Amino acid sequence: MTGTASRTTRSDRAHRGTQINFLREVKVDSPIHRMWAGTKIIAIAGISFTAVYYPTWGSLGLLTALLLLTTFAAHIPRGAWPRPPLWFWLTVIAAGLLASIAGGSPYLDLAGTKLGLGGLDAYVRFVATGMLLLLGAAVLGWTTSLADIAPAISSLLRPLRLVAFPVDEVAASIALSVRSLPLLVGEMRALLALRKLRPQTAKPGMSSPERRFVQLVDLLVAALAVSVRRSGEMAEAITARGGVGAISTRTRRAGPFDVAALVVLAVVCYAASSFPT
Repeated sequence: MTGTASRTTRSDRAHRGTQINFLREVKVDSPIHRMWAGTKIIAIAGISFTAVYYPTWGSLGLLTALLLLTTFAAHIPRGAWPRPPLWFWLTVIAAGLLASIAGGSPYLDLAGTKLGLGGLDAYVRFVATGMLLLLGAAVLGWTTSLADIAPAISSLLRPLRLVAFPVDEVAASIALSVRSLPLLVGEMRALLALRKLRPQTAKPGMSSPERRFVQLVDLLVAALAVSVRRSGEMAEAITARGGVGAISTRTRRAGPFDVAALVVLAVVCYAASSFPT
């Protein structure tokens, strides 16, 4: 019993160590948490636009420093940071080795051999840009309540009401999609756990690929059934609370700190876009 318990504990710790949660708010008091959700959405959009269109090393370094300072100001604990599994890093390294074969400028002279680092440089910048965008999404999720996203999007899209754009419906759809992601992850984990406990339904004469295909079909059918049930329950809850318009009702406004944060963001994005390629 002791050996089984110790193995279970190690397995649970390993599972928690590789768990990645981006849309879970960290309940602490900080200036970043008190900011309006719309300000943080604008900031993430500006950082993403700058990083995608100006992916220079100076730009990526400056934007990364801004996000790291933001996480420090938000008092994000070390345990909230994602810890990807080992296979993720091995895949990144293997892809980098394959990208290094492309060569190209700049070149490095090593023991009389001219090595082209262009492919590796482009790959590393691509990976750095992707991680920067993921870090921005993580900061938004750590410091923002999911209930504040729909009102913020509704306020940001308010000028589009002049052209009869369905602002409330779009804001509610985006907010419900974001809020449903943690539920989807939890349901998938429960389905995977139940699949392991369920007896095998495949015939004894089936091959291993056929058996895996049957299990995949069963899992997809169960996932669809759970999704339909969850969507029905969510629709009933929205109707009971007053419809779509109640979801996107404004709860908070921008303040002086938000204006100062946007000014700092504009200065940093302009400086990041000024680095030579």
